[in-house]
Amino acid sequence: MTDYRAPLEEIRFALETAGGLADWTSIPAFEEAGDDLVAAILEEAGKLAGGEIAPTNVPGDQIGAKWTEEGVISPDVFKPMHQAYVEGGWSTLSAKPELGGQGLPSTLSTAVDEMVTSANMAYSLLPMLTSGAIEAIDAHGTDEQRHLYLPKMITGEWSGAMNLTEPSAGSDVGALRAKASRQPDGSYLITGQKIFITWGDHDLADNVIHLVLARLPDAPAGTKGISMFLVPKVHVNADGSLGEPNDVKCVSIEHKLGIHASPTCVMSFGDNGNCVGYIVGEENRGMANMFTMMNHARISVGLEGVAIAERAYQHAASYALERVQSAAIGAKTRESVTIINHPDVRRMLLTMRATAEASRAIIYRNVWALDRAHALEDAEARAAAKGEADLLTPISKAYSTDIGVEAASLGIQVYGGMGFVEETGVAQYYRDARIAPIYEGTNGIQALDLVGRKLNADGGAHWRALIAEMRDFAAGEGSAYAGDLAPAVDALEDAANTLFENGFDKIVDTAAAATPYLRLFGTVLGAYMLSRQAVEAEKCLAAGEGNPSFLKAKVSTAAFYREQILPSAVALLPSIKAGARHITDMAEEAFLRH
Repeated sequence: MTDYRAPLEEIRFALETAGGLADWTSIPAFEEAGDDLVAAILEEAGKLAGGEIAPTNVPGDQIGAKWTEEGVISPDVFKPMHQAYVEGGWSTLSAKPELGGQGLPSTLSTAVDEMVTSANMAYSLLPMLTSGAIEAIDAHGTDEQRHLYLPKMITGEWSGAMNLTEPSAGSDVGALRAKASRQPDGSYLITGQKIFITWGDHDLADNVIHLVLARLPDAPAGTKGISMFLVPKVHVNADGSLGEPNDVKCVSIEHKLGIHASPTCVMSFGDNGNCVGYIVGEENRGMANMFTMMNHARISVGLEGVAIAERAYQHAASYALERVQSAAIGAKTRESVTIINHPDVRRMLLTMRATAEASRAIIYRNVWALDRAHALEDAEARAAAKGEADLLTPISKAYSTDIGVEAASLGIQVYGGMGFVEETGVAQYYRDARIAPIYEGTNGIQALDLVGRKLNADGGAHWRALIAEMRDFAAGEGSAYAGDLAPAVDALEDAANTLFENGFDKIVDTAAAATPYLRLFGTVLGAYMLSRQAVEAEKCLAAGEGNPSFLKAKVSTAAFYREQILPSAVALLPSIKAGARHITDMAEEAFLRH
């Protein structure tokens, strides 16, 4: 089983219970997002993902992107699929109407993006990065830049790429060496090399709009001296038509563990001294501007974890329903049964399913908070929504990509030895998923962001509000689940208070606890979100509404998560409170074997 069926019932339920679907039309900016339109978009997106995009996943992996002197060549199967994506207007869903978009909630486009990513993660990175570039240019560019570049980026005719990393500047972006020099006409000449540039060059779009971080000659050291520049692969004339090629070249592509069809490029700017770029925003404000793109990308990368977990789950469940091996444990007969009858296989499948559904709910809630932060009319409500979105972003990125890798690994395990064989297709999910915890700031950096910035933002108001919400639920609608949820919320609050009170004097202790704390936070939040879904499912069942099979499965999945997954999160509390001593006391030379 290598096909993909978009889980439309699950996605719709997650939008209703976590993504604010019922409230979309109450916001003037989203008044067009009614039930009929949403249902039609989800249905058609499912057809596109399953019928057009998913069949390209395996051949794209096998063929891979190819480097040539003339440019990077994408797998042939991508071209008609990408054309269908562009012609269908799928990249325009949440873009601004004045720039050619449809102005629908980003939460809706996120649901569509999930389907595309499940269908072909390597391809999905192309529209994902373009969307982030659009957001950065829209937020920080000039009116001329918006109207010259964004309409064709929004349609997908042109793509966008983020250029941060250099051979000597990875997570430490402040060490970058790319240079920019001012020109009399207001443009800049860019020189330097960038590595690991996803979809930095390809033949699916007519132009690639690079956002490049570089340093001016008189710029201060470190991140305070970085500026952002718009560098088109092909110059764009004043009327929007394409001109001559810019002095930008992909000099090689990486040979990677996974996402083979996604070109990871080494980009060289200004080899001939004539790479022209245009500043985006103010000089020396590049890092702040890039974070507009980075934060968008971080949530989108978290979505990759959900998407891969879903695809791996579907594949493994299908196999478990067909593969016959061994008698059922405790059965009176020794007749072999399908492996889904074995408790450990069911445990693996339910772990994949439950963590995917928990992460989906977290991300949909995160994006809905961003939608509110941008679209609500009340300033106080916008600020509260932004605070929630900021808090959830590192959790969305790190927790979801971790479970994506874990789910893909479990999918191989369900297959047994056949899972280790490429022909079954499940190994690709693991290979593809493994990049996501590294992308857009490693998960360790996300954890440091959570404990270093988000935990302290506004005096801790946002995590305290979320914990209060969980407590109210456990005392009210979710009281039937309070026996599981209340101790977990207590552990989360205890951990948060410990780290919040550490201050600078115990910053090393806080850093040492960051990753287990993020895992605790993500797991408890996932349990809460699934329990809310279970309450809604039980209401529907009691009222005789909806699909009983689906609703009963929602209740069962939430119960499994609380019983089998949540306790492991609570067990992280002692390690969070232990401090850094046993992490930092070993001498550096002792790490080497002699």
